Amino acid sequence: MKQILVATTLMGLLSACSEGVAGRGSVAEDQLFAPGVARGADLVDPLIVGDRLLEAGEADLALSSYVRAASKLGMTTEVRIAMSQANLALGRLGQAERLLRDVIEEEPRNAPALNNLGVVLLEQGEIGEAHIFFKTAFALQPTPEIRENLRLSTAKLENAAYSAEQDNAFTLSRRANGAYNLEAPEQYP
Repeated sequence: MKQILVATTLMGLLSACSEGVAGRGSVAEDQLFAPGVARGADLVDPLIVGDRLLEAGEADLALSSYVRAASKLGMTTEVRIAMSQANLALGRLGQAERLLRDVIEEEPRNAPALNNLGVVLLEQGEIGEAHIFFKTAFALQPTPEIRENLRLSTAKLENAAYSAEQDNAFTLSRRANGAYNLEAPEQYP
């Protein structure tokens, strides 16, 4: 009798627990495991995710998203440029330079890649080579950002006697179109 009472009580408790879970509708009866990975039309383009993460200042997560895009799409020009932008934001100038040189080797008339390579080279102190890339990029796509980068590289070439304090005064900012821009403080022409 005691066993029947314990069994009945236990069954009552178990049914009460299952009714509470089923009442919220959070667990399907046939679903024992977590839902699977989204596939097909449910996926968001990893390039878009990476761009949004980069704009939010999450360059490391953006680079991971760009790597996912590379595994899905291959190392396309768009993926390489995106990866170089994330590397540039992370301060990995050598990796950004290598990716951008690969893009320019395949597409010598890619103005954003030429501009971004100029920014990388200018950051590395290669003023002359950076100036050449800025001039080429501006000839292909005369945007205000590239014009400003060209102007700054020209000023640096003309006045190569910048002190380390003045050199560090320049700031790097990312524009909405994916191009980078060097901004000078107010005291420079």
